[in-house]
Amino acid sequence: MDFLKVLGIKDENYGASTGLNWLHTKDQGVIEVVSPTDGKPIAKVFQCSEKDYEEIVSKSYEAFKYWRTVPAPKRGEIVRQIGHKLREYKQPLGTLVSYEMGKSLQEGLGEVQEMIDICDFAVGLSRQLYGFTMMSERENHRMYDQYHPLGVVGIITAFNFPVAVWAWNSALATICGDANLWKPSSKTPLCGIAVQNILANVIKENNLPEGLFSLVIGKGSTIGERILNDKRIPLISLTGSTAIGKHAAEVVSKRFGKTILELGGNNAIIISSEADLKLAIPAVVFGSVGTAGQRCTTTRRLIVHNDVYGKVKRSLLKAYKSLKIGNPLNQENHVGPLIDKGAVEEFKLALKQVEKEGGKIIFGGNVLNGKEYSSGCYVVPAIVEAQNNFKIVQEETFAPILYLIKYKGDVQNAIEIQNSVVQGLSSSIFTNNMREAETFLSHWGSDCGIANVNIGTSGAEIGGAFGGEKETGGGRESGSDAWKQYMRRQTNTINFGTKLPLAQGIKFDL
Repeated sequence: MDFLKVLGIKDENYGASTGLNWLHTKDQGVIEVVSPTDGKPIAKVFQCSEKDYEEIVSKSYEAFKYWRTVPAPKRGEIVRQIGHKLREYKQPLGTLVSYEMGKSLQEGLGEVQEMIDICDFAVGLSRQLYGFTMMSERENHRMYDQYHPLGVVGIITAFNFPVAVWAWNSALATICGDANLWKPSSKTPLCGIAVQNILANVIKENNLPEGLFSLVIGKGSTIGERILNDKRIPLISLTGSTAIGKHAAEVVSKRFGKTILELGGNNAIIISSEADLKLAIPAVVFGSVGTAGQRCTTTRRLIVHNDVYGKVKRSLLKAYKSLKIGNPLNQENHVGPLIDKGAVEEFKLALKQVEKEGGKIIFGGNVLNGKEYSSGCYVVPAIVEAQNNFKIVQEETFAPILYLIKYKGDVQNAIEIQNSVVQGLSSSIFTNNMREAETFLSHWGSDCGIANVNIGTSGAEIGGAFGGEKETGGGRESGSDAWKQYMRRQTNTINFGTKLPLAQGIKFDL
């Protein structure tokens, strides 16, 4: 395939890079990457060794010591060039994202566009890493705080956004003066290799040090644990399951490291009796079936007022019946495959469980067969009438299952249903009632990190801080002031007078 050649993907690829050089380890196991699109093998990746890891982290730390001395606007210039290279490779990289992960080509291209957008954001931010000046209580003293580069940032990403999440972190970390160590998902390693090949152009053209942008593809039990335990990596940004996030938080906190955790989401849309359904229904459909339900912001629960429940149900059934499921590289299709057959089994088990608890499948839920679906990873998105207290509804199934839940009375009842899960990532309400909208956004409203009015749960912009509360992890990536997490804060006091007033009025006779 031409896009693989353009991106430097070979039949056999190495899994460790310093940014300029690939380390040639072959004895740590091989990942055979198979596309969920057609079930065909794409390429092989040799996993890196612990020796490779040690070499790469050492180079990353040395790169950091140099990079922190470079003025932030000049760091921004490098990120600008990275964004420019991504524009050049947008089509082939977006195609690889679609083919290796299974999301639609339009979504794959959109993910690369997110990388470009965060680079643009970071370039401007490189001139805005502001501190603050405070009034000192002491005469002839000035007090202020400032932010310094933190160190090597470990970025551990998931399969569902195989390139964008890396960019959200690395673009900010780079302009903040940090080096980047990336461990991509073993389910989508080729995307990481492709990005590393693109970065090599910028590294060479600017004579940048090895280790500024590095990559390790390896086993979680060895390489992953080394990253979590490594004191040379003061910040770990991890996207994954809640269970993995809990483990990472425990390990990193024991060495007093920092974490940015983007974990599970059990996102809900509330449809009020005063909602504009022409806005709501497309948002629900996109939110629930986009990326085949494999987004952390996927709409999983639809909390509908009893007065409009029947109308919403009929509209959804009509919309779901029109969905086109098939090869994601065909832009006429709306829904591609799940990532692998394991995900298909989880989809099937969840539907069995919800029926066992009393739920009713009113659409979809079957696995597709036939030549076009030969990978065995294609399913029909399901709509299920359920109760919020069902155990399976309280969990996050990373698949296209939408639970319909009724509510009666005022909007506070719906908000209580929405908040009655352990996850707290994204949320939304559709209403034309200003009081309902403001209640949803109030202190006693949605308890999620993202709360939207009259737009869906997915499709966050890079300009806002992205992340959630509760078991979603509490970290923030991308926009707003998320950059502060990639730096260390320091308070400074300068005495420009001739006296030294001591705290609490203490005096020494000297």
